[in-house]
Amino acid sequence: ILMIEAGADEVSNDEMVGAIMYGHEEIKKICAFIEEVIVPAVGKKKLEMELYHIPEELDKAVREYASEKIDWAIDTFDRQEREARQEEAEKQILEHFAEIYPENTREIKDSIYYLTKEKVRAKIFEKGIRPDGRGLKDVRPIWCERHVLPRVHGSAVFTRGQTQTLTTCTLGMISESQRLEGLDDETSKRYMHQYNFPGYCTGEAKALRSPGRREIGHGALAERALVPVIPSEDEFPYAIRVVNDIMSSNGSSSMASVCGSTMALMDAGVPIKRPVAGVAMGLIKNQETGEFRVLTDIQGLEDFLGDMDFKVAGTVNGITAIQMDIKIKGISEEIMHTAINQANEGRQFILSKMLECVPAVAPQLSKYAPKIIGFEIAPDKIGDVIGKQGCVIKKIMEETGTQIDFNDDDSGRGYISTVGPVENAERAKAIILSIAHDPEVGDMFVGTVVRILNFGAFVEFAPGKDGMIHISKLSNKRVDKVEDVVNLGDTVKVEIIKIGEKGIDLKLLEKLS
Repeated sequence: ILMIEAGADEVSNDEMVGAIMYGHEEIKKICAFIEEVIVPAVGKKKLEMELYHIPEELDKAVREYASEKIDWAIDTFDRQEREARQEEAEKQILEHFAEIYPENTREIKDSIYYLTKEKVRAKIFEKGIRPDGRGLKDVRPIWCERHVLPRVHGSAVFTRGQTQTLTTCTLGMISESQRLEGLDDETSKRYMHQYNFPGYCTGEAKALRSPGRREIGHGALAERALVPVIPSEDEFPYAIRVVNDIMSSNGSSSMASVCGSTMALMDAGVPIKRPVAGVAMGLIKNQETGEFRVLTDIQGLEDFLGDMDFKVAGTVNGITAIQMDIKIKGISEEIMHTAINQANEGRQFILSKMLECVPAVAPQLSKYAPKIIGFEIAPDKIGDVIGKQGCVIKKIMEETGTQIDFNDDDSGRGYISTVGPVENAERAKAIILSIAHDPEVGDMFVGTVVRILNFGAFVEFAPGKDGMIHISKLSNKRVDKVEDVVNLGDTVKVEIIKIGEKGIDLKLLEKLS
């Protein structure tokens, strides 16, 4: 297997490996077909690539002179000190060979690189000592904090070693979902995950530009990891945007963004099914003997000098996303099983640390978040709610101080969201339901007196719907004049007593104002 990109709905380790190996068997058929086509059918021979070689004499000289200096450079567990030592060692080595090999600076640097790689890998493979002093299965120290930005809807900081992400979560109306223009049936997505990798997170000074291939790919991976636990629109009628800003990076920043996003979602009060964590696995393999060592939670140097970057994200129940890149000819099923099982151990440890900081989803949304109440009405009633040229819906929004949103997907449902302060949103919902409801005898409503005649008063009990209270139904006593009981603009509670061809007859139950 050369490369893996996959999403899943909390599948087990064995199921994931089984799926990968099933795909591998199909790929073998494609490879066999290509081999048959290349020469016999097309008659083209594969181009011979001219391999780059370091002159043997130069390589030997550099290794003899530089061996002790490289040993000194990598003999520290502190990243910054190690980088400073490596820079100093390379400077001394280049100066020493400047006159001996004046035209071979590139070859000298390459020789230094391969020597460093061999020594770092040997320490890991033979002694089980990683560049920062950890064992093969150890996760870097974790520190995290929730609600670090009080004004946003949800926020968290997740730090693992020298990799740190600041994550914010913003909630909005469903109509604010991202629109998609593609060839498939998906036209929008309500969960949007953004990953930013600014230059300062690796100590570089460079302009902040639009997202590149790295940002887009890592954001897609983290989004894929979290989609299975995001609540449905019916459960949580919000559009959700999560933004990860990598503040410092020393490997596995995409998996840190998965952890930070989980905590920010929980801090925002999004009822996710289960927390998700991610960890990146590495590999050191002896190509001659086939022996290998799998590393948990790799840092930048281990990714750079190792053979594999295998990212695994998931919950306590199973895997939700994986991604793998390798630098060798391929990995076996045994290595894959080992890496996924070891990743599970690391993931559970990371989840426990996250839950110490955020043990549960926040019981209520931020006071700054919009309050959305979602409900359904009969689709054929939406026109009544909107009214001619939108007059009814505009009036409801003006009266209640809310924003009303209609779901315009192809589900066939009449799904509506009211957005605003809780009381106002509930009032708007009640008005809409009264419009969508087909009146029945016995229904009771609160309405407004809109017209008075000699024989009775007309009450609008829902926008666009009214009925008449006959003067005889205004009171149990004799009423000489309608105005003796009600006047224009009065708020009254009424009951439907008859529905006929000429209209709806009402009975006054109570005068409210």
